[in-house]
Amino acid sequence: MRILRTIDPDFPTNLERILKRAESQSRSVDETVKTILRDVKDRGDKAVLEYVGKYEKSKLTPATLSVGKREIEEAFGSVSESDVDLLKFAASRIERFHKKQLRNSWMTTGESGVILGQMINPLEKVGIYVPGGRASYPSSVLMSAVPAKVAGVHEVVMVTPAYHGNVSPHVLVAASVAGVSSIFKVGGAQAIAALAYGTETIPRVDKIVGPGNIYVSCAKKLVFGEVNIDMIAGPSEVLIIADGSGPASYVAADLLSQAEHDEMAASLLVTDSADFAERVNSEVHEQLEGLERKAIAESSVENNGAIIITKDIAESVALANKVAPEHLELAVEKPFDILGQVWNAGAIFLGHTSPEAVGDYLAGPNHILPTGGTARFSSPLSVDDFIKKSSIVSFSKEALDRVGEDVIRFAKIEGLEAHARSVERRMKN
Repeated sequence: MRILRTIDPDFPTNLERILKRAESQSRSVDETVKTILRDVKDRGDKAVLEYVGKYEKSKLTPATLSVGKREIEEAFGSVSESDVDLLKFAASRIERFHKKQLRNSWMTTGESGVILGQMINPLEKVGIYVPGGRASYPSSVLMSAVPAKVAGVHEVVMVTPAYHGNVSPHVLVAASVAGVSSIFKVGGAQAIAALAYGTETIPRVDKIVGPGNIYVSCAKKLVFGEVNIDMIAGPSEVLIIADGSGPASYVAADLLSQAEHDEMAASLLVTDSADFAERVNSEVHEQLEGLERKAIAESSVENNGAIIITKDIAESVALANKVAPEHLELAVEKPFDILGQVWNAGAIFLGHTSPEAVGDYLAGPNHILPTGGTARFSSPLSVDDFIKKSSIVSFSKEALDRVGEDVIRFAKIEGLEAHARSVERRMKN
């Protein structure tokens, strides 16, 4: 891994190149995605099936596009009982955490004759995108569907690319465990288009959530407004702040756990110890040799990874706040002492025995997190993503009379005479 120092004159440029690594790639796929969106909107199932055949190598029909009850039963038959129990265990922990996020409707009568409040309702129909094909990500199913069900969403529609027409049995079992309503074998931009506009077979939804590749992210960005979305996710990233108090092997392992996602993933170590930086660098190269996904991880750490040496921990934290990473690990002796200084991060892992991987699967908090610096203003997927709020306003005649003249004056300031008259008429009666 390259070693950078914050005191180097070219440090800002080198860091910016890593942080903006996906921008040029994103621009190049926009036109392709726009074409797919228009096509699916115009031709529905026919377009979806053509793209599934072209990009996903699956020959499907409208009848085989959806996953049937028999396929779910076969999936349970092919997955070991211990794996089923593991998925249920993870789901229970995710559910328990997200139940603490539930909101209640409320009303207040603090002012005579006035009732104000907020009514909470779940979304009716939500689409969840689960990456697939040759890969299998049952954890993404649980992280998307469980909070939706906790929120009370009426219908959860799942889309996932199939490999030669088959969906991973672990993904299907996870969908059943999480309470997914229906599953369709389609991925990519065509899946997002189908959820956004609806087809003869795939229902239109109110919101689309879940991670995906650059085509999926671009499609979600373009359909926003037609439907709601959770976030526009970019390549994954981890930033580890270390003071050298823990084993270098732990930090190296966590950097590689991020790097093996894909070549565009970014793994950053920020430390005030030059000696520790060298030890971690050596560990990364040693541990690479034993990885099944060595080629992916190696490309990631070489092109988008870095070890950054700062003058002290305070500068390390300041740099982390600037980067606003998806995952932030505080691999320091006293992590709670600096936790309050952290402003921008998707998920924060404290101490030497809290690796990112535990959060990916069954700690409980959601692993669908803001990427690419968007943790400055965005949050992890949560129950809040699956609810909507309505304001409640009730004024008695006496209460309206008390504020009516002020409302009228305000309306006239804005030149809205009809607004003013709508109050005047009520005050005369």
